[in-house]
Amino acid sequence: MTSRIRAALLGTVAVAAVGAGVLAFEPARAPFVASATAQGAITAPNSFADVVERVKPAVVSVRVTQAAPQAMNYRELPGMDEDENGQMERFMRRFGEQFRNDPRFGGPGGPGMPGGPRGPGGQRGMSQGSGFFNSADGFIVTNNPVVRGATEADIVLDSGRTVKAKVVGTDPRTDLALLKAEGTDFPFVRFAASAPRIGDWVLAVGNPFGLGGTVTAGIVSARGRDIGSGPYDDFIQIDAAVNRGNSGGPTFNANGEVIGVNTAIFSPSGGNVGIAFAIPSETTKTVIAALREGGTVERGWIGVQIQAITPEIAEGLKLPKPEGALVAGVQAGSPAASSELKPSDVIVAVDGQPVKDARELSRRIAAVRPGTTVRLTVIRDGAERAFPLTLGRLPGDQASAQQPGRRAPRGEMAPETAPAAPRLGMSVEPAGRGEGMVVTEVDPSGPAAQRGIRPGDVILDVAGRSVSSLRDVREALTAARADGRRSALIRLRSGEGQRFVAIPLNPS
Repeated sequence: MTSRIRAALLGTVAVAAVGAGVLAFEPARAPFVASATAQGAITAPNSFADVVERVKPAVVSVRVTQAAPQAMNYRELPGMDEDENGQMERFMRRFGEQFRNDPRFGGPGGPGMPGGPRGPGGQRGMSQGSGFFNSADGFIVTNNPVVRGATEADIVLDSGRTVKAKVVGTDPRTDLALLKAEGTDFPFVRFAASAPRIGDWVLAVGNPFGLGGTVTAGIVSARGRDIGSGPYDDFIQIDAAVNRGNSGGPTFNANGEVIGVNTAIFSPSGGNVGIAFAIPSETTKTVIAALREGGTVERGWIGVQIQAITPEIAEGLKLPKPEGALVAGVQAGSPAASSELKPSDVIVAVDGQPVKDARELSRRIAAVRPGTTVRLTVIRDGAERAFPLTLGRLPGDQASAQQPGRRAPRGEMAPETAPAAPRLGMSVEPAGRGEGMVVTEVDPSGPAAQRGIRPGDVILDVAGRSVSSLRDVREALTAARADGRRSALIRLRSGEGQRFVAIPLNPS
């Protein structure tokens, strides 16, 4: 049976911390000095024991009792089949037998089990994960799934002592949460001042599968990973062994500084296969500071729909290379609607800092406080221009789907009477009220279907020209071909919002 890769959230158990008295871990100047042979080869450190002894007391176990049992915290990637899901379930059940009699993990006397506390309806569950003290006064960083739906938590130190903590705030968009433990003078660790390099040593500390405090070592495998978990994905990939229970725990560099917060793994079985992900400290510092200040994170907002730029789209826009963020639509009443931005603009810089792609633009804008004025640099019609835009506050999800208007006689694009225009394999009709052309039928083997165009999509413009009739569409396609373009950009509106697709212009 072929197993496909799966992304798993890591919410189970944590590693504990010891200590009374303030103990702030300052990075050693050179905790591990790799030796060089006469041939110049670099050897690995002899031991990580020194740095582990310094940082381990700041890492804690976070336990949350919930009103109802929570589903297993893992996320499937598209394409997982039923047999593979069953494989994951069997793996977890088989492994769980080892802890079935332990009340801390749901055994007799534990939450939701005989002799244990129960909530309304007789159901209770427990979520457990890792965390770490980020200040002497008891602020603890962890993952949002570890404390989801809770207001309080138990923090277990390495000494076995348990302290109460309250949930200060959570940020589901980055999967981070901040707790405040009762008491002061806790040992804590600091965030790294600079980002790690690919190949740097890392240590992951946590409590995988409830086995107890565990330290694993590896290297930074990659940076800037997008695993499809959200709009701000920018993960550090490491190969240190990370499993369920490491969620919320820290990833340290060789100086004992936190470079990331463990959050997810890729695995065909639920166990470690050497691919784990951590939220980088740059993101964590910003989010935690906002949560500590006000309990929530306010993000900047432009009010545009953006999409990645493919080589085909870049050619259609006459861009020198497929970089930047393409504005597919502008939301009414948004900051963008009051600015000079318009669909088909390509945002290439914010405040003079280059924007490589749509994901980078999302992260860059989200990191700026609402009310701040930024300077956007865009490419429009092959020319670069810049203008200011004052950011709004990121709202909740809003419905953006619009229904097509009245029906009218349909037409196939393009008819035999227009041989210069390509056949696109779809039928269209006016959407009404001058709002474009609605797609009524799509040939499954035609160019339109191959690019994701579906019945019900509304064509707003073709090659930069607004369209409200078949004649408009034909003329726009013919003009694009006469201009020497190999493809034409079509802007569509569907239930998911607006987007551009590039249609080839070579006749069929």
